[in-house]
Amino acid sequence: MKRVFSGVQPTGNIHLGNYLGALKQFVELQNDYQCVYCIVDMHAITVPQDPAELKKHILDVAALYLAVGVDPEKSIVFVQSDVSGHAELSWLLTCNSYTGELSRMTQFKDKSKNKESAPAGLFMYPVLMAADILLYDTDLVPVGNDQKQHIELCRDIAGRVNGKYPGTFVIPDGYFPKEGARIMALDDPTKKMSKSAENIHSRISLLDEPSKIKKSIMKATTDSDGIIRFDIENKPGVSNLLNIYSALTGESVSSLETRYEGKGYGDFKKDLVTVTADALAPIRDKFNEIRYSSELTQILRDGAARADSIAQKTMARVKENFGLGL
Repeated sequence: MKRVFSGVQPTGNIHLGNYLGALKQFVELQNDYQCVYCIVDMHAITVPQDPAELKKHILDVAALYLAVGVDPEKSIVFVQSDVSGHAELSWLLTCNSYTGELSRMTQFKDKSKNKESAPAGLFMYPVLMAADILLYDTDLVPVGNDQKQHIELCRDIAGRVNGKYPGTFVIPDGYFPKEGARIMALDDPTKKMSKSAENIHSRISLLDEPSKIKKSIMKATTDSDGIIRFDIENKPGVSNLLNIYSALTGESVSSLETRYEGKGYGDFKKDLVTVTADALAPIRDKFNEIRYSSELTQILRDGAARADSIAQKTMARVKENFGLGL
């Protein structure tokens, strides 16, 4: 089977955009691929973290993986820092990367903008991401469209190494969601839904109670013409809500436009509240069931052992090709 790798940072509650853009795909892919899903805690420390909060968020994300339907019997679920190959391979890739290409990375430029200096870890973040992927001989990487640049860099580094040391790495491809899965902020539909946004009603988190879901959706930005029509350019707020509705139910946007023809935003939003609350209720229930169980930590330990067995084989090949060790 072809292999899939992806990871999520343990930096707070996972929101609807993360679910529809990534985690829902994780569940679908595990039936046709060997899937390796990681909680990328080493990426999280490129910015300051409270250790106790970081440990909590690691377990939160792991529990959410399982709650949305990732099956640890089908997929490998583990914590990045529990497999030493990630850091080891990252150094070898660092020695085959260039400051020019890293300085052009959009996320680094955005996060370091107007700063005299930035953490070196932030600069090297894309190299660690490439190591995450290449460590598992990954064929496909399910990521959002905003991560295309990182996948391209990973492919460039892998190709560069293979040019020097043939057969070292599998060259991965990105696996990108449909445009409809790109979920925007409820208060500003020109921006992506974000965990770090100051306004809590800009997002819906997977663990939100129905009352919070209702308040956030009813407050969501629309427009003044009162017509439920998909038009990203002229009606970004309504289009975003249509995308959410369609992604949660599987009903096409065009079908939703027809169904709500002549109806107002109030009726549409009330129905979306019900759809969203119903979709998230079983996730919240499963999360509460497993989050504080011994089963969760055992799944992560088992996953780390399975991941490490793959990583060690890759590192043995890489070291041999590089001429490292005895």
